[in-house]
Parts: sequence; C-alpha cells; structure tokens
Amino acid sequence: MIQRKQLRTAAALTLAAAILAGLLGGCSLKKRVTKETDETTIGIDVARYQGTIDWAAVSNTEVDFAMIRVGYRGRSDGIIKEDPNGRYNLQEAAKAEIPMGAYFFSTAISEEEAQEEADWVAETLACYPITYPVVYDCEGFKEETSRQFSMTKQERTDVALAFLEAIEKHGYEGMFYASKGELEGENDWETSRLAEEYKIWVAQYPAQPYPDTPASTYNGTHQMWQYTTNGEVRGIRQPVDMNIAYFGYDGIEPAKSKKTPPEAEPDVEAMMDFAEVSEQVTARDETNMRNIPSQGDDSVVLFTLKNGEVAQRIAVSTSGWSKILYEGNIYYAVSSYLTTDLSYTPPDEETLEQEDGIQTQFTAVNDVVTAKNVVNLRKLPSVEHEDAVVLAQLQAGDTANRVGVSENGWSKLEYQGMTCYAVTSYLKVVGEGETQPTQAAASTAEPSQSSGQVQIQTQFEDIQDQVTAKVEVNLRSLPSVEDPNCVVVATLKNGEIVTRTGINRDVGWSRVIYNGQTLYCISNYLTAAGQ
Repeated sequence: MIQRKQLRTAAALTLAAAILAGLLGGCSLKKRVTKETDETTIGIDVARYQGTIDWAAVSNTEVDFAMIRVGYRGRSDGIIKEDPNGRYNLQEAAKAEIPMGAYFFSTAISEEEAQEEADWVAETLACYPITYPVVYDCEGFKEETSRQFSMTKQERTDVALAFLEAIEKHGYEGMFYASKGELEGENDWETSRLAEEYKIWVAQYPAQPYPDTPASTYNGTHQMWQYTTNGEVRGIRQPVDMNIAYFGYDGIEPAKSKKTPPEAEPDVEAMMDFAEVSEQVTARDETNMRNIPSQGDDSVVLFTLKNGEVAQRIAVSTSGWSKILYEGNIYYAVSSYLTTDLSYTPPDEETLEQEDGIQTQFTAVNDVVTAKNVVNLRKLPSVEHEDAVVLAQLQAGDTANRVGVSENGWSKLEYQGMTCYAVTSYLKVVGEGETQPTQAAASTAEPSQSSGQVQIQTQFEDIQDQVTAKVEVNLRSLPSVEDPNCVVVATLKNGEIVTRTGINRDVGWSRVIYNGQTLYCISNYLTAAGQ
C-alpha cells in the first residue's frame, strides 16, 4: 500500500519534473512523468450512484486509488453525457491527493464514435491529474434496446481498440474492463487482441471477497480485479465497488493542461433520476421547499409552500421528490405533499383507525390512485400482523379511491367494495407524475458496473441511535415488502437492541445493523432502546 506522506513527496517531485518538461518541450505534457511500480494497491471505482463523496475522509482509509466515471454514451440515443458528479469527484479526489484513473461507459457502434468518445474523455480529463489508466467500459450490448445489439464480437473489439488507441495518443494509458464471463474463452470479446496491447480489468465477485479470496478465478491475463460491488468505505454512504491492482505508481501524474478547471459543485440530483414534467401544483396543506432533495442535516428549508399557493413543478423523481420552480428559483419538495388539484382543500380533522390492535392515524383525503407497478392490498395497515392478509393486488393502470393517508407510510383505499390498505410509496395519484421520461432522458440512467446486483433506490438520512422492537419486527434484505428479491433475514424482538444507521421518514423505513449485516425494517415497529 502506498504511504500517503511518501506519495505527496513523490507528487511534488513529479510536478517539478513536469514543469521542467513543459519548459523544455512546450506546453503539451503528453509523456508520462511517473513510473509504474510492481506493488499491489487497493482502489475504488465511483460514479453518480455513490452520491456526494467526502474525499477527505476517503483519503484517510486504506484506499490507494480511485477510478472515476467521467461520462457515458446513451444506450439508445447515442449522445455523450457527463457523469453528474464526474468533475466534482475528479476535483475533490485531486484535492485529497488520491491517485486517480477514469472510465467511460461506451455504446459506440463504429470506430469513428470510439474516437469521438476518446477525444471527449481526454478533453474532460485534461485539467486533472490522472495517474492510473483510462478505461473503456462497455456493457449491456446483448439487450435488444442497446444500439450495439446487432454488432459482432469482432466489431465490438475493433471499436474498443479504436478507443484505447486514441486515448493513448492523448498521453493516457488505456485499459479494458469486462466481466470474467465475457472475457473467458473469448465469449463476447476477442480477449487475446485486447490483452496483447492493453491492461485488463476483470470483474468477478466471489462469495468471500478479497482478502479472504486472494485472487480472481479468471485465469486470463489481468492487471486489475474488481472483487466486490458492496464495499464500505468511510466517506461514501452508498455501497462501492472495490478493486485490487497489481501495480502502482511512484507519484501522482500531473494534469496534461496547465489551465485551472472551474470549481465543480456536487450534483444534488445525482441519484434521483428526475423526469421532466410541466405542471402547476399546490401544497395539500403546507410543505417545506428545500435547497436539495434531502431531509438530512445537509438540506436547508428555504420557505414553506402553503395550500392555495401555486408553483410550477418541472421534474419528478421515483425517489419521492419534486423539483419546483417558484418565483424564479429552484426548490425541492416531497411529492406526496403536493397536488395538481389547485382547488384542493385540506381536511379539518384526522380519523383514528384501530383494528385488531393496530392503531394507525389517517388523514382524510379524496383522490384516485393506481400502482406504480403492482402493490398488495391488505386487510390491515401492516405487513407483520398475522391478520394483515392480502385481499387483492392493484396493478398499474387499475384504480382505487384513496380515502386516507398515514404518517407511517400507509394509504387507506376503497377498492371493489372493500376497505383495504397499501404501502403509500408503491402508489401514485392518477394524473399526477404521469409524464414518462423521454427516451433520451431514460437513457441517462446508465447502469453502474455492478448492474447485475440489486440496487437499493430508497434514500436514507444518516442517523445513529439504539432501537428495539415495540413487540417484534421482521428485518429484511431490502426496504420493501413487495419486491420479490426481498427476504426476511431475521426477526427482532422487544429487548433485542440494534444500531439504526439510517431512516427514510417519507416511506417509513429504517436501516439497521444486525449481527454485522445491514438490514431494513418498518420504522413504526421500532422504539428507542430503554423506552
């Protein structure tokens, strides 16, 4: 592992060498100044999916280097786009003196497009110190929706080689990324052609990651191994890909350009997948307008929108947030507190439901809802109670009358003559948020390199407290009672204490640590330990 102090000294020396080279050879710094070493280094690869990263905190961990996604080409529209947090990550990792590489998610269908991608990447990286390789990453080409679907293995390989050749002409070292299954036996790539000229970065995830599993089972030549998609690194709130490189460098490579890049800010919408809409809304009662789509300590309430005051909604997110334009300024508000019914009047009273020992307070509403996808309709507002049986399922497009909503994430519905209950986050109001992303907008939601893994979309506010079950509560693998991938891992009983590390107050879920595992449960069934 590189010692940070030694690296800083080396960085100063390499910078001096770079300045000298620039004075002697002009402004272009195409040739490497640093030298490769044979040490083993530990790294991460990050994109917008990791949110806003505290790079200063990362610099005080075992992480030796970072591979940063700078951009991607849309799967369907073929348009090159920046990663929303690409420049910010490059900027902050550089400030923290963490050696960096970069990667680009390509859907190029010709060598000309690959050249265009490489030129775009080189221009984006020019002002930043890139020490590790610049990587060509191409995935999802077997999906019919991919613009690369009809390409042959040879054609894809030719395109990859065109990118790598072009990026090296810009003075960067090229590297190729793919999974073990794609590389083995030249299944999807002409691996021998790629490995002959460039470093190979292989993705293969053993049940027990490195160092318990000391090496990848991929037998082909490779210089870097992505060994897990669920790494935990201080300063990064989301799971992160971890890598081991069988090489390092004796310093930090200076930027190719002497220009100082403009200061980059983190993209507050990076993990939100907002879809553009254009509609007028008002508050159901009143709702806070925030500077970012978060209820955490990092957000600021700028003002409160009251019922009857009209604002323009310009985007909605599946994470439950709306982007609002009001009096020329941009704000964010929780979507469920807004309505497009500008004549809506908030109810005067709340009704108290008490059935079979379950006490849930509902605020009276009157709207028509449908499922975002599919949702269970239950006899009681609970997923734990033995009598909370599923009476029916509401499919997307089917409608029900909603007559009540609760603060703990339940809706009371009238459906086919029955009174039943559903989890609010799986419903949407008919006529609200119906605008779907255009194909171009949809293509911005590129998969991370861990696209084979289940991605948890629920956003959690970080907290740290000790909790126990009021009676007992199921601890689940995902924050969902409907997702078929979700399983009950354990049951927490009253008196058993766990640490809660996150909470989502909008949909009523908590994130807890139980026997070393990160699990999820419904917040309403928890209470503070000792109460």
